[in-house]
Amino acid sequence: MAPHSQVNDSPESVQVLEGQLRECFGRVIYSHKTHEKCADILLKRLSQIKFWQIVLSLITTGGFISTFFGVETIGSIIGSTVSAIFLGLTLYTKDYNLAELAQKHRQAASDIWLIREKYQSLITDLVIGGKTLETIQEERDVLMGDLHLVYSSAPSTTYKGYKNAQQALQSSEDMTFSDEEIDAFLPSEIKRGN
Repeated sequence: MAPHSQVNDSPESVQVLEGQLRECFGRVIYSHKTHEKCADILLKRLSQIKFWQIVLSLITTGGFISTFFGVETIGSIIGSTVSAIFLGLTLYTKDYNLAELAQKHRQAASDIWLIREKYQSLITDLVIGGKTLETIQEERDVLMGDLHLVYSSAPSTTYKGYKNAQQALQSSEDMTFSDEEIDAFLPSEIKRGN
């Protein structure tokens, strides 16, 4: 068995490793939020399609019913046209399962969330000096492998999903909390606002 190489524990080494971990942490945050937003987009699109399927179904039925009341030509044209649109929507949802794809994005976000939390803990451990650099590097390598497994089975994200994630993280400050917000969930003994 080969001897372990010595890890340089200099402040510069700690700073370089921390920089890398912070970069990975940032990318993981964006990946997590982007998968969440992609799922939201797909579920919204599915809801809109279902709504229009109901509307088109009603119009189609109304168009065909109108043929029984003496407005045959107009009813037939409306019924046939709307029926064709309805068929197109149905075929689209048959070949492109939006609910299933949204669920895959939700699963990827859930898996990435755990990795995100592990990266945050690893950065904390590095900053407080609770682990050796070698241990932190080993844990980082495991996290990179875990992340690769999630990414290899996750659906591709979209530009719109990324832009929505960027908006949520930067403008809406979706993952940030004030001390007061956090204190509201903690027992009085460990609140910072005491």
